[in-house]
Amino acid sequence: MLQQRRVLIALGGNAMTTPDGSARPEDQRRAVEAAMGDVAALVATGTEVVLTHGNGPQVGNLLVKNEMAAHVVPPVPLDWCGAQTQGTIGFTVASALEAALDARGITRFASAIVTRVRVDADDPAFTRPSKPIGRYVDADQAARFTGLGQNWEDFGPRGWRRVVPSPEPLEILDAPAVRALLAAGVVPIAAGGGGIPVVREPSGALRGVEAVLDKDRTAALLARSVYAGSMVIATDVPNAVLHYGTPDARPIGRISAAELARHAADGHFAGGSMGPKVEAALRFVAEGGGRAVITALDRLADGIAGTAGTVVEP
Repeated sequence: MLQQRRVLIALGGNAMTTPDGSARPEDQRRAVEAAMGDVAALVATGTEVVLTHGNGPQVGNLLVKNEMAAHVVPPVPLDWCGAQTQGTIGFTVASALEAALDARGITRFASAIVTRVRVDADDPAFTRPSKPIGRYVDADQAARFTGLGQNWEDFGPRGWRRVVPSPEPLEILDAPAVRALLAAGVVPIAAGGGGIPVVREPSGALRGVEAVLDKDRTAALLARSVYAGSMVIATDVPNAVLHYGTPDARPIGRISAAELARHAADGHFAGGSMGPKVEAALRFVAEGGGRAVITALDRLADGIAGTAGTVVEP
């Protein structure tokens, strides 16, 4: 059922902020506009595109607002933070993409879906919070937040940081809506930030939970859910690298999933950066996807063609 002309593009946080990490609204708009120029060039070739994106800096900002305004307005939970950032980033991406397409003489709509992702209420991650979120604080501030029931860990010289559960994404509940948009010729933007984590109650009702989903894992699941023939993880480097940070460093080009899995098992990819992207690429290919690519945003078309980036194939 794979649609070979359909590609899932997972935009990293660099597509929503400036190179120095600034997340002011005007900076985010400019960064998104630049990114959508590259996406529009791909859409112009006739490729069906599904977009997903990160939301780390944006959720981090909301958490700071929670802390600073807690004495004035009630703090909102993480699932609400995820929903809010999906909406904000989604409408910004949709507007920028439509403008970039219009500049090319192409009339095409884009639409953002506030996307729910089902997780297991009994996932072991809920008893072992591990995903760092938000800003770094000193030990005294961390102790105060710990007293409020939050989990904080010491990250060394930079300070303490909150950690939350990161359960396994099991099902994109809004995937039928994404497929319907594709069938109507609309570019969907879905599952931003990994999606809103929800569990299903015995009654069948859905309930949001205090967790953050890994955006790359969810991207692989979304790609399979929409029958994408390929998946591109667009980041700020052109390739995954073996022996990163050493004199023996070398970029990885075309590679089989089996060989890349061996490199991952040997510890070549850091857990907080390239590791999740490699894992997502391997998942997509292993579970019936076509080609998975990790590359820089401005190499999208070449990556899909298999001539740029780290190209992972069965």
